[in-house]
Amino acid sequence: MSTQNTIFFLGATGYLGSEFLLLLNRELPDLHVIALVRNATPEKVTQLRNLYPNSSIVEGTLDDDMVIKEQAAKADIVINCASSDHLPSVMSTLAGLETNSKNNPGKPPLYLHVSGCGIVSDNARGEPVDSVKEWSDIGLDLNQCDPKNMHLDSDIPIVEAGSRKENPVRTIIYFPNQIYGVGEGIQKTTLWLRIFLDMTKKLGFAGTWGPGANAMNNIHVRDCANGLLLVLKAALKGEAEEGRNGLYFSASMEPKISYHTWTSVMGNYLHEKGIIKQPGSQPMPSEVVDPLGEYGWSLLGGNLFVKPQRLAKLGWEPVETKKNSLLDSLPGMIDVALEQ
Repeated sequence: MSTQNTIFFLGATGYLGSEFLLLLNRELPDLHVIALVRNATPEKVTQLRNLYPNSSIVEGTLDDDMVIKEQAAKADIVINCASSDHLPSVMSTLAGLETNSKNNPGKPPLYLHVSGCGIVSDNARGEPVDSVKEWSDIGLDLNQCDPKNMHLDSDIPIVEAGSRKENPVRTIIYFPNQIYGVGEGIQKTTLWLRIFLDMTKKLGFAGTWGPGANAMNNIHVRDCANGLLLVLKAALKGEAEEGRNGLYFSASMEPKISYHTWTSVMGNYLHEKGIIKQPGSQPMPSEVVDPLGEYGWSLLGGNLFVKPQRLAKLGWEPVETKKNSLLDSLPGMIDVALEQ
């Protein structure tokens, strides 16, 4: 396995990204990471280098087209753990990687992009559904997903880049479902928890999109990061599936938890702590859900049922998820989020 590879990394200080870098440092510390960091304060630089010593910083944001193009054009690998729906940064990355491939014939660069299982939402709007389709990542065709679903605008151009013959790019897309747990990296709590916690404190009660009967597979952040590392290691050895076949669901097959169930646990816990006035959970009012439009209804009101068969083929198992369930982990996650 080569030790000369350089990784251009987007989302290095985030929840999944920083958890992944911890694992990368334990197993592949010779890889040099160049991290795109917004507002690179001395504190952030120190945090990142404590996490992954073999790293350097490029200051910038996802909107810095030229910075991203320049770094992607010279990196061996690009890993994007930042926003899966920030199309401009994806297009900047693909443009840089195309230049990279053109300048290095016979040595196409690798792009490992983290998306999400929102691509398979059934848009149930929180209502009960008698039979929910369970999607496999084997044979998955993104063009068969509901075109209104999230992430597809970014994901489809990535697959197309990974399927062309001229100036090819080796592409892999990683699709986590509901990630949970207290992380060991820089950002210790997941974005969805922080969003729901903020809404709950403002409303005085926990709530859902519609009645909250919808559910999805879940996965502990350590298992999710471990799966991402496993895919990277397979790709470095030339053993990962790529392009149209390089689509990997990341989710456990542990029992799915409805939104109403876990928001009720959140509501009861925050009520016991005296932070909100009402226990349990109820549908959130239109003034809260409407601003997120169809994005919110699709992602937070739909069922997302998947089977991670490609990860299983690599020998991955959700060890931490089996030990610490979403419901058992939720109080600790809330405490950490409140502290932060």
